[in-house]
Amino acid sequence: MPFHPYLFFGGNCREAFTRYQEIFGGELHVMTMGDAPPGDHPVPPGKEHYVIHAALMSDNQLLMASDDPMNDNFGPVQGMMVSFSTPDAGEAKRVFEALAEGGNVTQPLIETFFSPAFGMCTDRFGTPWMVSAEGQQQQPPQ
Repeated sequence: MPFHPYLFFGGNCREAFTRYQEIFGGELHVMTMGDAPPGDHPVPPGKEHYVIHAALMSDNQLLMASDDPMNDNFGPVQGMMVSFSTPDAGEAKRVFEALAEGGNVTQPLIETFFSPAFGMCTDRFGTPWMVSAEGQQQQPPQ
């Protein structure tokens, strides 16, 4: 059963997902509040550009998000990370550096006992990321 992260942003969802598409490639779909048919849910004034749904599909992986029009005090995400894993350490380095640009590195990309490249950062949009290259799993000590 697949699990798909769904992120919330404070008005910069389109900018974040445009950047994620630059980093990960794939197909991006964005619908704003202004795109929604008129009806039961009026658009808050000045928030027509807010994203009500964004979906980035890359290599059969799905990342989704929207802006939160009900919260004006939006801060960085806490209590979770989006994990990205790749078979190639060079690709892990490229992705990590791109995500960390303008953000905050909390664990520099290093070689560990479980990965040839592992790091953590919070990107400039407030999304925390864990990036790793798949490596040989070592056996636990006997």
